[in-house]
Amino acid sequence: MVTGYEREILKKICSTRADVIRRSSMSKMACARTYHSSPRPISDLSASDSNKVYCIALSPDGKKVVSGSKDGIVKLWDIDTCKIITRWMGHKETVVSVCWSRDGQRVLSGSGDGIARQWGVESRETTLESIETGHVFLWAVVYSPNMIATGGHDGPWTGQPIEGSIKIWDTKTGELVATLKGHTWTVGCLAYTKDGKTLISGSDDHSIRTWNTKTWKQTALLQAHTNQIWAIVTSPNDHILASASYDNTALLWNLDIGQPIGPPLWHVNFVDSVSFSGDGKLLATACCDTNTYTWDVAGIVKEAGLDDLLLNSKVS
Repeated sequence: MVTGYEREILKKICSTRADVIRRSSMSKMACARTYHSSPRPISDLSASDSNKVYCIALSPDGKKVVSGSKDGIVKLWDIDTCKIITRWMGHKETVVSVCWSRDGQRVLSGSGDGIARQWGVESRETTLESIETGHVFLWAVVYSPNMIATGGHDGPWTGQPIEGSIKIWDTKTGELVATLKGHTWTVGCLAYTKDGKTLISGSDDHSIRTWNTKTWKQTALLQAHTNQIWAIVTSPNDHILASASYDNTALLWNLDIGQPIGPPLWHVNFVDSVSFSGDGKLLATACCDTNTYTWDVAGIVKEAGLDDLLLNSKVS
């Protein structure tokens, strides 16, 4: 358990056994740190920027970090120097979601202004006209090899359930490819499996849904959480899904059959982020009690008699 911060920290990057684990929680200050397995901070990016950070993503090569902040600016950081490489401006509202393309050449950002933007890491310029998604509030953006998926809130803020959609866009043209419907409230998080064959969504309607990326049809409905789902992530081999919820739990799921693995991982407050280690044997969860917890995924899976889920990646 990582403790010792007097203020809530919005986003961190943690390293355990040289495998990257991300930590995120709502905060009152901007801070990004990297950790050895001790854990102890080995770099602190907070000195370069004081604006409140809402999202963060590590580059595929582990050398850069991209962050989105309240001022609507997307920032690219160098981990070794702890300096900002560039600032991308264009969003008019808080940037709440960022991600990297798999080749590390592009960054995708989503904002409360309902717009998704794509940025070139080398050119430092936009590589695609802004996508006006139609979401009243855009909560999630994610890349597949050739598609962009967005999810958000699609109606007025009444406090009542309203249909949340997922929209699929072409990465080269920015044209709408498909609209996926099924969730009955805001879609707050998205993830692709590594093979690109399945898109996974989590929602305020307490459900997780999986979608076939060839037909764009729903393939499974995963239900066990009792409150909104804040984050989802797939294991390196695509067999296991981890989810974080405001019901104070994280769950591990067998993606092959859409069922939970073992009991809920209980916390004392909301869980707002989850991430696997590089070998998939550990899970980090970020709780709104300002602590980060690590869990023995391998032990949980073996105890459930599902050792096969720990086999090497099925991506060819």
